Amino acid sequence: MRNFGILLSACIVLSGITSSAAYLGDIPQTTMQIAREAGFNNSQYSNIPKSKIVRVGIGTNNFTTYQWKTAALYGTGGYELYNNKTYIGTYTQDDLINVNMVGKIFVLTDKDENVIAKVSGPVIFKSDFGFIGIKDLKRAGKDAVYRNRIELVSASNPGSFYIVNSLGVEEYLRGVVPNEMPVSFGLEALKAQAVAARNYVLSPRVKSNSIYDVVDSVASQVYFGANTEKELSNQAVMETSGIVALYGWDLILAQYSSTAGGYTESYQNVFSDPITKKFPSHEKPYLKGVPDNPSTHSLDKEEDALEFYKSKPKSFDEKSSYYRWTREWNGQEIQDAIQANIAAQSAAGFVEPAVKKDETIGIVNKLNVLKRGVSGKIIELEIQTDCGNFLVKKELVIRRLLTKNGKALPSANVIFEHEYNDEGDLIYVKAYGGGFGHGVGLSQYGAGYMAQTLHQTYDKILKHYYTNITLGTEPFILSGNPSQSTASQTFWSQSGKGILIIDNKYKVENLNISVNGAEETISLDTSGRYNTLDLSGYLHKGLNTVNFKYPQNQGKNKGLRIFIEMVDD
Repeated sequence: MRNFGILLSACIVLSGITSSAAYLGDIPQTTMQIAREAGFNNSQYSNIPKSKIVRVGIGTNNFTTYQWKTAALYGTGGYELYNNKTYIGTYTQDDLINVNMVGKIFVLTDKDENVIAKVSGPVIFKSDFGFIGIKDLKRAGKDAVYRNRIELVSASNPGSFYIVNSLGVEEYLRGVVPNEMPVSFGLEALKAQAVAARNYVLSPRVKSNSIYDVVDSVASQVYFGANTEKELSNQAVMETSGIVALYGWDLILAQYSSTAGGYTESYQNVFSDPITKKFPSHEKPYLKGVPDNPSTHSLDKEEDALEFYKSKPKSFDEKSSYYRWTREWNGQEIQDAIQANIAAQSAAGFVEPAVKKDETIGIVNKLNVLKRGVSGKIIELEIQTDCGNFLVKKELVIRRLLTKNGKALPSANVIFEHEYNDEGDLIYVKAYGGGFGHGVGLSQYGAGYMAQTLHQTYDKILKHYYTNITLGTEPFILSGNPSQSTASQTFWSQSGKGILIIDNKYKVENLNISVNGAEETISLDTSGRYNTLDLSGYLHKGLNTVNFKYPQNQGKNKGLRIFIEMVDD
């Protein structure tokens, strides 16, 4: 357990037991020092959905488009049909509803093609006793069926509509976790995946579409619906329910990929800024490159990357078929691959000088790595040709440029060996690489190894891959504003221990709280900004509910920022 600093005299009584609230004095960097100067205002978390409802755009088979021309929907049990909030009718599992668009109007017909309604939508299918299915849509080889409700929303272009699954975050995660990670990786790895996936969907982001929050493919997270849920992954979602990974007061961007290759990469060396497109991007202090073996030093030098990726050192990723791999091209193949792909990759803005379609780049002489990240991942690659050199940045662009049989490189953790003929022409290139995906944050194969072979718990797994994080409930604002005057958090504690963290910037004097039904008023210490309360002894191992109520006598212009930090055994 961490050191919580000097206990002060602010006390509360819960069920006759006295506990102290502590001002955070000398707290380790892994928690509150990170956030001490952050400040807050009542709108800071307004862009996180308060309802904890996620809207998922459903793609067609093979995810070729998210705009539908026609569809047929059904229920696995009884279901209700609405036009927005207007009730249309109740149907049984034998009733199929065909949907077509005429301009901006939905035309709904039954299985005998009798018209049920012509409406402007959104059309809502809702079932309290089963799932809603989309006829002929398959996910993981099974019929695609979904929890809660399906909404059909007209697209901007006439004759097309979106299919959106609207459901709770925890329900959504049941359809994500077993499709992002094999259940064979074990419960603790699945729990780590569940937290990362929860962070992803709750974190504010730039939406690609105003109709939904995320899509159901790898463009967001793989979500295949209720038919793909597994018992063990559902257990993982339950046993991490309400828990997120935090850096200070903020939800982290919990990036993850299949296989890091033994060394994860720092965020800024892989991703461009989502707004400015600047690359390298700004760093994220919790997404630092970390080796599986602490004695492994940075691989940013060519000779170190070569030694690492031409060998197979002991690694958390070693069970992945992509832990180490090779690719080979003859001179014509590498020429053809680069020529075929460079114009498309130039359009992304990371090739200098940019190459237009049908523009010839000249004869390729060498792939020259100019800059690597800490994991050895290529940041800048120079394509040397007899007509000039081309600078290529960003790992995904590099991977998509250097294809083999139409497939991109598994990762940009790669070194190249060249062979030339007597005339100095490039006749052969061999790539030695490691990993699959961008390699930032959690490695899924690494998590599986840590869980199964090292018997690490999910919190230890997450804290290996995400630097200086805290696990806790989602921070929220409690204030005199009626919309923020009450809050409730339900979460799973694996230890039965937790610390209530309160940012009392505005010197609120007390707080009403109920911990698993025990109701009391906390007298807050106003001499310092931060208060803590050890909830251990009041929490259960398992599911807990804590309710908060802002006291009426504190005024509307004050507020508290709050979360509950999980404590290890």
